Amino acid sequence: MTDATQSAPSPMGSFERWLSLWVALAIVAGLVLGSLAPGFFEAVAAAEVVSINLVVAVLIWAMVYPMMVGVDFGAVAQVAKQPRGLMITLVVNWLIKPFSMAALAVLFLEVVFAPFIAPEDAAQYVAGLILLGAAPCTAMVFVWSQLTRGDETYTLVQVSVNDLIMIVAFAPIVAFLLGVTEIAVPWETLLLATVLYVVLPLVAGFLTRQALGSRDRIDAFTARIKPLSALGLIATVAILFGLQGGAILERPLVIAMIAVPIIIQSYGIFALAYGSAWAMRVPHRIAAPCAMIGTSNFFELAVAVAISLFGLNSGAALATVVGVLVEVPVMLSLVAFANRTRSRFAGA
Repeated sequence: MTDATQSAPSPMGSFERWLSLWVALAIVAGLVLGSLAPGFFEAVAAAEVVSINLVVAVLIWAMVYPMMVGVDFGAVAQVAKQPRGLMITLVVNWLIKPFSMAALAVLFLEVVFAPFIAPEDAAQYVAGLILLGAAPCTAMVFVWSQLTRGDETYTLVQVSVNDLIMIVAFAPIVAFLLGVTEIAVPWETLLLATVLYVVLPLVAGFLTRQALGSRDRIDAFTARIKPLSALGLIATVAILFGLQGGAILERPLVIAMIAVPIIIQSYGIFALAYGSAWAMRVPHRIAAPCAMIGTSNFFELAVAVAISLFGLNSGAALATVVGVLVEVPVMLSLVAFANRTRSRFAGA
């Protein structure tokens, strides 16, 4: 076990614990500023090069880069010690979760809630939820792992392997599911967004780790830049809602309707992964993070790609932000459940 594989973020602080509140406040700020200074948000939306918004690109990098510095691909070698946990993670994340999210999104937004949502808006919301479902968690899962006393090294293994798979699988899965729901897929933009927001940050994170060298220096550097991630997320949310303000104020219930399939998906995926881990006698220190990584989402990537594919003021971008708002309270409830059921697992 290398020094690098021992590093992991500190337990959830007050800022992370109240992330949903900060996101909610950013939403309010965006709505207010959008009505007071619409010209500013229009200028932000116009700052695009080859369908990539430059302002949002900087903010997304601020979100993603600190997470990627914490990913150690050397930890992948540890997988041979507990292959069952990783097998559950990969099956759930790549063979079940994207497709179940797409199915739930279509069911609720295009069928159940069809009387309340215009078809063109529903298609955009479905696209945003597909992007959420196809992006397994990269960062916050470290927090959930520590809150459930999970194995830090194995959590790093799961994240590292998922990120490697994401490089080659994210774009094809998203393109397939968007095509199934009859949404035109601009392949060039999708591939560019994947390279910009997955491949390059991973490379930058790897090079940073190599340059820093020791675990202590990596931990110290990560602690210094960690606030950038939250600030980038909050600023992006404010911009999105500043642009979406008029439509949202006219239809406030749309947020609740988008949240319904996300919540059902979250609890369903957790039950599947956690139950499978229990049935396969996976130790709790691996089973809990195994279920958490499938339940949580890499919402930073989903937000970035939604903006790249459909625009800052699109329904797809709005849907990904609703995912941010819902995730923290849902995940905290699942952390509490996992901790209460620890004694039911072998080798807890």
